[in-house]
Amino acid sequence: MTFTEQVPAQRAAMSASVAEVTARMRQIGAALPRQDGVAVFNRVYLSVTGELERRLAAGHFEDRAATGELGTRFARRFLDAVDAEDAGLRTPSCWRPLFRFRRHPSVHPVQFALAGVNAHIGHDLPLALLDTCRVLDARPEDLETDFERIGELLTGLEERIREDLMPGPDLLDVADPLTHLIGAWSLERARCGAWAAFRGLWELRAFGELLEEMAQGLDATVGVAGRCLLTPLWH
Repeated sequence: MTFTEQVPAQRAAMSASVAEVTARMRQIGAALPRQDGVAVFNRVYLSVTGELERRLAAGHFEDRAATGELGTRFARRFLDAVDAEDAGLRTPSCWRPLFRFRRHPSVHPVQFALAGVNAHIGHDLPLALLDTCRVLDARPEDLETDFERIGELLTGLEERIREDLMPGPDLLDVADPLTHLIGAWSLERARCGAWAAFRGLWELRAFGELLEEMAQGLDATVGVAGRCLLTPLWH
């Protein structure tokens, strides 16, 4: 399987709606210990997909069909990584740090959550955007308005992570390693980077080998950032 393609079984699953991938996330959450790193990310991501589902139903987006397609393909990349890990198959480099450190006792829940967001936004989102343009015969500008509206959901995700998972202010100060580590990462910067990476992939769409090399480089780079976010720290 190449970085820019889905295996046949995964492509068939793309017909699933946002509601169906949300249901799959609930299954994952129910099967994992609450403190498992994948479960931590899954919980915060589930809140986003649930809100996306509600906003799609309310007509919040300019192109509801395209946004639903993007949301489903985006979520499936996370679910495919989980399924590959469970089956003992090779996973994208961006997800490997989370899978490797998911039970490490000296990694905080907020680190698990941000490492998952880093992998999903930095790597999966550009490829999901590319997939969506391909299947809908669309161009980047056709998705841009609703991409910005999806950005509102992602901003809410970062706020929830920091509010729900960061230790209380009495446990942190400017010099605390966790404060320093979390402060070095920004979802807004990651989201802007994802759009730029998508535009680069789009421009290379007719050059298969170059497209594949860029996708691999993106995967590796995002994986390095994820490993840094999961640096074990004393609780």
